[in-house]
Parts: sequence; C-alpha cells; structure tokens
Amino acid sequence: MKEILLKDRTTGRNIIWAADDYKDFKPTDEIIFDDIQLIKPRFEKFREQQKSRTKNRAEIFTPAWICNFQNNLIDEKYFGRANVFNTTENQNWTPTTEKIFFNGGNWQDYILQNRLEITCGEAPYLVSRYDTVTGAEIPIERRIGMLDRKLRVICENVTDETEWKNWAVKAVQSVYGYEFQGDNLYLARRNILLTFEEYFQKQFDKKPDTETLKFVAEIISWNL
Repeated sequence: MKEILLKDRTTGRNIIWAADDYKDFKPTDEIIFDDIQLIKPRFEKFREQQKSRTKNRAEIFTPAWICNFQNNLIDEKYFGRANVFNTTENQNWTPTTEKIFFNGGNWQDYILQNRLEITCGEAPYLVSRYDTVTGAEIPIERRIGMLDRKLRVICENVTDETEWKNWAVKAVQSVYGYEFQGDNLYLARRNILLTFEEYFQKQFDKKPDTETLKFVAEIISWNL
C-alpha cells in the first residue's frame, strides 16, 4: 500500500522530496519505501524546520476550525442553508445529529461533486483525522473535511457493504489535491486512505479487505 502511495503517475517513478530540509537527500531524490519512517507531520517537526519551510516554501498550515468554517461556506452555498453538518461558536463546532436532508436534490449528486484542495499540505480541507497545527486527534464524529462529509452522507444512506464501497470509491474519486513537497504529499495520500478505512470500520465493525484498500490507494495516487 505504501509503495502505491509513493508513486508519481506523471513520471512513472516515485514522488520526490522537493524540499531541502532532509539532510540526507537532495530535493530531486525520490522517496523510497525505507524513507517513509523519516516523514513526520508538520506538528512533529522541529520548530526551526517549521520556520524554514514557512520562510522558504510559504508553508503555513491551517487549523481545523478555519478549515471547518470555510468548508461550511461551500456547503451553505450548495444546500442553500447554514449549519448543515455542524454549528460553530468561536473556534469550536458541534456536529449536527440529524440525517442530512437534501432539498431539491439527492445525496448521490453531493457525493459526485468534485472538490479540489490546492497546495494541500497534509490535506486538512479534504480529511480531518487530526488538527495539522496542534496535532490533536479529531474523532470521526467531529470530522469536517470535504471527503469526511461525503462519507458521513454515505454512512447515513447505505447499509449494504458492496453498495457502500461503490459510493465511497466514487467519493474518493471526486476529491483532488495538489502539493509540491513529497513528504506532505505522502501524508495527504495516507490520510485519505486511512480515512476511507476508518469510516468503513465504523460502518461495518471490521477492516476493509486488502484488495479494496489497494484499489483505493491507486485512485488516491492519481488524484493527488
């Protein structure tokens, strides 16, 4: 699975580091399987490394509450009403508990809507497994990413495992990201794959089979 997430679908090789803060590698070096252990989320990086990347690469990660606020604006426009997935107060949010209602449309159309996060870093707008600034884990019930919202809708409307996989795959196919630095790109891809796995396990109380995960990983490696 990790080997798939490292693939560069343009060159047919592996994604490159594209950063000069890994002393043992040049920015043009490929990331190989054995290098994955060196990759850490931004919140785990040394403070000087964070400052260097902000200065040299304009890398500034967005806290989860801002991601939620901006994603809410997108959904408010789509649904024609506010507070569809959660209500907000200052820097906190409370998830709605009722089933998402689609007035004048259907849930399938929402799943198929394409979403793109440019300069995505670790993809906090797409999936929100943790706050990329503080590192705090976010329980699945409180997640606010664009893919998180689609998977919530699927879980609310589909109980058959085969149908769930079908629509969850469509949801993954509908989200895209662009990121230049290889460590961030790998983490973004990994976060999306783990998000798929976690929602499946929540819905069916078991892990998805390996072939399904490989298939989803292939999609992710093309979309990001």
